[in-house]
Amino acid sequence: MRIGMILDKEFPPDPRVENEAKTLLSAGFDVRLFCLNFTNQPNYEEKNKLIIYRFPISKYFYDKFSPLAYTLPLYSMKVSSGIKNFIGNNAIDVIHIHDMVIAETVIRINEKLKLPVVLDLHENRPAIMKTYTHVNSGIGRWLISPDKWELKQREFVEKATRVIVVTQEAKEYLSNEYNVAGEKIVVVPNTVNLNIFLNYSINSEIIDKYKNDFVILYLGSTGLRRGLDTAIKSVKLLKDKIPNLKLVIVGKSRDDKVLSNLTKVLKVKDKVVFEGWQDESLFPSYIRTSQICISPLTRNRHHDTTYANKLFQYMSLGKPVVVSDCIAQKNIVEENQCGLVHEANNPYDLAEKILQLYIDEEIRRKMGQNGSKAITNKYQWDLTSKELVKLYKEISMRDQV
Repeated sequence: MRIGMILDKEFPPDPRVENEAKTLLSAGFDVRLFCLNFTNQPNYEEKNKLIIYRFPISKYFYDKFSPLAYTLPLYSMKVSSGIKNFIGNNAIDVIHIHDMVIAETVIRINEKLKLPVVLDLHENRPAIMKTYTHVNSGIGRWLISPDKWELKQREFVEKATRVIVVTQEAKEYLSNEYNVAGEKIVVVPNTVNLNIFLNYSINSEIIDKYKNDFVILYLGSTGLRRGLDTAIKSVKLLKDKIPNLKLVIVGKSRDDKVLSNLTKVLKVKDKVVFEGWQDESLFPSYIRTSQICISPLTRNRHHDTTYANKLFQYMSLGKPVVVSDCIAQKNIVEENQCGLVHEANNPYDLAEKILQLYIDEEIRRKMGQNGSKAITNKYQWDLTSKELVKLYKEISMRDQV
């Protein structure tokens, strides 16, 4: 069976797409990927048995018009011919759509082809759009409607042959809100590929840099919806109680200036380190420097139904975590007793939980061990990806009948 993956981003990097493609290739499927080309990557490439077709498009055009996919479909019209050629020239048997931005274009193309369609929802896009600055300000308020995207998501879920989501909570949401049969939806979380993540070499400079500090670590995008303003406010409450405290932030976003200014206003600039975005190969080094790792996400429908990849990365290296009470990550932490949960947007509660772990080193050690055990037994890619392979074997058997 030949699977045609459609991704409306550049590739690489996209760990989820890469992990899924590798897994399906290892299971004996033929996988080909259509993606975008903003720079000067080759338009055709074969990499580790994955055949990649890249569609040249301006990054400026993509940034301006992809958010308008369901208002002014200029972006969809632009890539439509490339997708048609990709599907037709490669004799695709099953279409695998990554996320919903390009879903309508692909589904429309498939009306004549009538191929099985797997819709892989990396996130609840309509819910997360409600937090975007460009959606809530300026002309974006008039041109982009998250409610319309919600209606489109419902439509695509109904039309797809099967749907993939990243958490059980997301599956329950689609089942309940869209009245979709549970067996149509498969959960494939963004868990850690231990064969890759744990084999990165350790950077001694990073280890030495923080060897005398009590490090609270955050990995990932630094947008305000990630709750880093809450984390910085908690540092002000903790700086006199943990003398060698350092909040180390590895990541970036357009909100970095806001966060940096906050450290100055609160007079904790010497306690907060902005490392900027770093290659994933350095993540294990940063995690090893830490005593506690955090995911202080704000509450919304998207965060309640998704896992931050960082959570599994923290746990894989045996670090206790402190997370906000977004439902999905709260359930992981409480079920596996691998950390503590604080009320979202509450710096006092976050500070209290961090202080509790600072005081009791034995609890930190035990919770870290619990997290590591959970990754080994449940939340590693080699285990969670089995549902993906099972899904495609079911489609293959159905087509052979």
